[in-house]
Amino acid sequence: MSLKLYNTLTGKKEDFVPINPGEVKIYTCGVTVYDVNHVGHGRSLIVFDMIRRFLDYLGYNVTFVRNFTDVDDKIINRAKNECLPFTVIADRYIKEYFQDAENFRIEPADIEPRVTTHIPDIIDLIQKLIDKGYAYEVEGDVYFAVRKFKDYGKLSKRSIDELIAGARIEASEKKKDPLDFALWKASKAGEPAWDSPWGKGRPGWHTECTAMIFKHLGETIDIHGGGLDLTFPHHENELAQAEALSEKPFARYWIHNGLVTVNGQKMSKSLGNYITLKEIYEKYEPDILRLLVLSIHYRSPLDFSWEKMEETKKAYERLKNAIDEYELLKKLPTDENFEGDLYESIAKAEQNFYAAMSDDFNTPEALAAIFGLVREMNILKDKAVKNEGISNKALESYKEAAEAIHKLGRDIFGLFDSLQPCIKTEEVKTEKKEEEKVDEELVETLLEVREKARKEKQFALADLIRDKLAQLGIVIEDTPVGTKWKKT
Repeated sequence: MSLKLYNTLTGKKEDFVPINPGEVKIYTCGVTVYDVNHVGHGRSLIVFDMIRRFLDYLGYNVTFVRNFTDVDDKIINRAKNECLPFTVIADRYIKEYFQDAENFRIEPADIEPRVTTHIPDIIDLIQKLIDKGYAYEVEGDVYFAVRKFKDYGKLSKRSIDELIAGARIEASEKKKDPLDFALWKASKAGEPAWDSPWGKGRPGWHTECTAMIFKHLGETIDIHGGGLDLTFPHHENELAQAEALSEKPFARYWIHNGLVTVNGQKMSKSLGNYITLKEIYEKYEPDILRLLVLSIHYRSPLDFSWEKMEETKKAYERLKNAIDEYELLKKLPTDENFEGDLYESIAKAEQNFYAAMSDDFNTPEALAAIFGLVREMNILKDKAVKNEGISNKALESYKEAAEAIHKLGRDIFGLFDSLQPCIKTEEVKTEKKEEEKVDEELVETLLEVREKARKEKQFALADLIRDKLAQLGIVIEDTPVGTKWKKT
């Protein structure tokens, strides 16, 4: 089954054929580190983490690069407001980013370059564009001459005439054409600057990513990704510089995830309608946001609300419960006359899952396959409970179904193994595991006492144990096949 991707460049789904068989080179635009990350950032991180995981799962050798923009007007302004060096601001929010990435199980990129460590590469790229006649210098500023690149607009599907109608030159700008964009900005008093052939200054936003891609992945890459809002002008400008210089295709496939909205408006800091990833983590397991993001096709808009988080939490509990029910089914008596198993359902679910994921990473359909298997598991479980017994074959098939859900959810969707932010070292992890082990043994012992009290109709004692456990954050649920418990 071939993998199909929707390519923004061509506007259609295409068979994925990497440049080198078995290898995939991916670049996605990272965050500008001037503030904390919100759900919009989180969606892009989760989407491309999923894409990378699935490519890994298919057996590709993936090289994944995601950058940090660590010098920018917003960073500089924040540094001025806080009377701090811009590097302190950048370092602070890079640290915040890594904490969020750890919390939400975003796997680290293979290479995570910073703009400020690639200044020589950026200067070299700009000089080559000048030498080829695609860029020009005016009083320390360097601009890309858009009209000289004949294919400008091919990614965003915008014509030069459309762009001219909306373009204008600010009074402070020296460029020759309103469409031209800055590759290098002459320094201003009090701002960070680096030496260059055109005087002190700093790079423009669009040239940074092009230079870092050339440095780490080469002139042509397999996949370039990012949010839909980056298609124009950022990615269009990246492409123009790269192909003007190399005269080769810059990226074979362009993948853009849809925006996160709130009541139909784009979630953004400028509108003040954003929810930070920290706020999510304080209220929910990180897996809940991952599941919400993956329940919507990556190219579609995601309208965020706390109500949807609650709905997703319930769906997530259904997944976890289906996995956990195996331990309860094991307690049933063996009945080899029990008819039915899940092997056919497992095969069908896995087949549908891979078919959906191979069709432009259709995660909603892939999740539908998983929840379809959960439904079959619940039917078998209810039948076994009613029958008060289950065959070894049916029990083993339930175990395999639970393992299949856990494996697909963990390996490709990044679910079920959320990291705790308070865990800093292996030593702390060990101590916590021992502590949790003691807690679980104590809870199980108390539940055995409670069950005995209920059988002996000592309901006051049973209720007292339940209430005391609730005070400790332990919620219990009495089911036909035994008592379940979980920590809140």
